[in-house]
Amino acid sequence: MTNRTFTMIKPDAMKSGHAGLILDRIIKEGYKIVALKMTKLSADKAGEFYAIHKERPFYGELVQFMSSGPIIAAILEKKDAVTQFRTLIGATDPAKAAEGTIRKLYAANVGENAVHGSDSDENAKIEGDFFFSGLERVL
Repeated sequence: MTNRTFTMIKPDAMKSGHAGLILDRIIKEGYKIVALKMTKLSADKAGEFYAIHKERPFYGELVQFMSSGPIIAAILEKKDAVTQFRTLIGATDPAKAAEGTIRKLYAANVGENAVHGSDSDENAKIEGDFFFSGLERVL
């Protein structure tokens, strides 16, 4: 178990103006931001990031959505970061997410669900490394 996880604030939350509220909530929940950037994924980069889903029927829509506007990528630090963050963001489907979770508050639907959160310590490292070099992180 590591104390770091990776998140992205997705294009829907950026477009709706919720990025600041989401970052504020993350900080208030005790996470230290150790890397942060705003960027826009090309379709190729979005496809590379979500390659694990390439054979799934929603892959094309996911790539199109994730390359449709800017995102904020971040590496977060807190004890038991991956598990705690998954609880904070809530279920992928905001209709099934617990009250007060980020997705319940700011997501529109399963496809446009406001934030990404790593699902394992291993993926948190892989995903963080995808977006950030060592020079872009607070150690």
